[in-house]
Amino acid sequence: MKRLLSMREALREAMRQEMESDESIFIMGEDVGVYQGVNQVTGNLIDIFGPDRVMDTPISETAFMGAAVGSAMLGLKPIVELQVVDFISVCLDPLMNQAAKINFMSGNQIHVPLVLRAAFGAGLGAAAQHSQSLEALFCHIPGIKVIMPATAYDAKGLLVSAIRDPDPIVFLEPRRLYSEETNVPIETYIIPISKADIKRQGKDLTIITYGSMLPNSLELASLLNEKYQIDCEVIDLRTLQPLDSQTILKSVEKTKRVVIIHEDIEFMGIGAEIAAQISQTDLIYKLKTPIKRFGAKFSPIPFAENLEAETLPQLINIEKQILAMFRPKL
Repeated sequence: MKRLLSMREALREAMRQEMESDESIFIMGEDVGVYQGVNQVTGNLIDIFGPDRVMDTPISETAFMGAAVGSAMLGLKPIVELQVVDFISVCLDPLMNQAAKINFMSGNQIHVPLVLRAAFGAGLGAAAQHSQSLEALFCHIPGIKVIMPATAYDAKGLLVSAIRDPDPIVFLEPRRLYSEETNVPIETYIIPISKADIKRQGKDLTIITYGSMLPNSLELASLLNEKYQIDCEVIDLRTLQPLDSQTILKSVEKTKRVVIIHEDIEFMGIGAEIAAQISQTDLIYKLKTPIKRFGAKFSPIPFAENLEAETLPQLINIEKQILAMFRPKL
C-alpha cells in the first residue's frame, strides 16, 4: 500500500522501522530528540524509543562523530545527524581517517556500520557557512559510500539500505526537497546502493543529475519537449559513490548527446568525473556534440537572494546551451 509522504516523513519512517527491528540502531546528534531535529526529520522518534536510542548531543561534532565511529566498531549501528553538511569541517578526521580506513587496515576484520545524515544545499538564504554542496569531497575518500536521494520514495529505500550496510555511508539530504511528496509504500523496502534510476525516458539527449537538481532537470526536459520536440532522458544518479557508470554509458550510447547538471561547484565536481568516464570509452567518437556540464560558480554562497540564485545553475542558461547543441536540427 502506498500513500503520499514528504521526504522528511519518509526518512523518519525508514529510521523508525529499522529501529523497531534492530535494537543495535540508535540516533545521535544536536537537537535530534526533544527539538525533533533542526530539519524536523527525527520528529517524535524520541517519544517512541527514548533518550538512550535518540540521543541529544552537546554542540561538539568532533566528540559525537568520534563516539559514533567507536560504537560502530564495537557492533552498534549509529545514525549520526549533522544539521548541515558544512559542519563536517570540524569533525572530518573520525570519518575520513578512522571510519573510512578501519576495514582496510584491519584486513576486513572490523566494519564500521555508520550512517552520517546531513542536509545540504543553497536556495534558502542560509549564506556561505550553511549552504554548501560537498558531495565531491566525500566521493574522494576511499572507504565511504555517498548517497543522495531526490524523492521521498528513493529516500526511504536508500536509507534502509544504508542502515543495513556494514560500511560507513554519507547520506546527503537536499533541504529544498524535504517537503516534496511522492507515493511511498508503508512496508519496508530497499533500493540497491550504486543503482541509478532513469526518471524520464528519451532518445535525443541524456541529462545526468542528482539531488536538488532533479526537479529542475525534469522541468527542463518537459520544456524542451513541449517547445522544441527535444526528447530528453533524465538519469537520477541517487548514489554518487560507487557510481552507476553502466546506466550512464548505456543512455549516452542511445542519445549521443550529454548534459550534466548538479548544484555543487562545477570546477572539479561530480560532472567532471562523469564526463571523463564517458570520454575514456569509444562513445567519445559517437557523440554528436561535446559534453556540457552545469554547476555552481566557484564562489561561496551569497546571502542575498538574487546573488545566491545567480551562483547556482539557471534553467534559462542551460536551455540556451542545449538549443545550441541542436541548432542544425531546429
